[in-house]
Amino acid sequence: MSTGTERLLGQLRRTLRDGGLGGSFWVRDLDTGEEIGIDPDIEFPVASLIKVPLALATLERIRRGELDGAATIEVAPGRTTAPGPTGLSRFRHTARIAVDDLLYLSTCISDSTAADALFALTPPARVAALLHEFGLRGIAVRHTMGELTETPLERFARAEAHLAYALAIDSGTPGRGHRLPQLDVSRANTGTARAFVDLLQALWRPRPGPAAIHPEVAARLRGLLADNLLRQRLAPDFASDASVWSSKTGTLLNLRHEVGVVEHADGRAYAVAALTESQVAAGSRPDAEALMGQVARRLRDHLRSGPL
Repeated sequence: MSTGTERLLGQLRRTLRDGGLGGSFWVRDLDTGEEIGIDPDIEFPVASLIKVPLALATLERIRRGELDGAATIEVAPGRTTAPGPTGLSRFRHTARIAVDDLLYLSTCISDSTAADALFALTPPARVAALLHEFGLRGIAVRHTMGELTETPLERFARAEAHLAYALAIDSGTPGRGHRLPQLDVSRANTGTARAFVDLLQALWRPRPGPAAIHPEVAARLRGLLADNLLRQRLAPDFASDASVWSSKTGTLLNLRHEVGVVEHADGRAYAVAALTESQVAAGSRPDAEALMGQVARRLRDHLRSGPL
């Protein structure tokens, strides 16, 4: 590692700390394999990022003929009133929706009720098994999305929401355990920045061999990630007229994540993973969203500029 790279990483660590943000960042050139980042192997609860492996497993089972993408599923309304959840999670009445459309809702607008309808078809253990079939390690799939709604945030009045964020920040253990099961890495759905970059690599640049993701499955999932509607985090630093940003976000209490791929008009492509935890007891942190994008962009720019 060059002196310039070491200096950059030191600056970015200080910038994150000064901004009340900790976490992992990993950026990889999908063609050369060169990569750079900060603490890529720290395990995090991944919140809605788990919807990417869920979509992969669902699409693979459709390809194998185990599921019918056109089959309709009766989905009970979420009737969620807390701020945040989208789509079916806020419906008041039962709906019948095709499996293919549940994939769109789950992946593109992060609809957790739609995701749980898909988990009912492909339980977490089966999703995990399919990841292993593709040779993908480092992502643990343990539970459905419904368990993420049972946090103190849903029990506090809005004026007291800061107490839930303070509990999330202050109740961890040195081994990354936590009083809240959704934030305990031994019980939550978890992953690392490196593991999600590996997953993105397998989708954008499938390696030959029996463990490769089928091209049709990879193309469909890339399309879903390109249609992601939640673009307040890394997208402002990567999307432009000369590039395409495809991604998935994940948010839970003080956790803010995003993983994606930026494809440039010159053909170069970079996988980016940012898994972060805020040290500020607040739910709305546009400064943290902006900081995530700035750090990820500086890492990508440094990688793009030449040898490390």
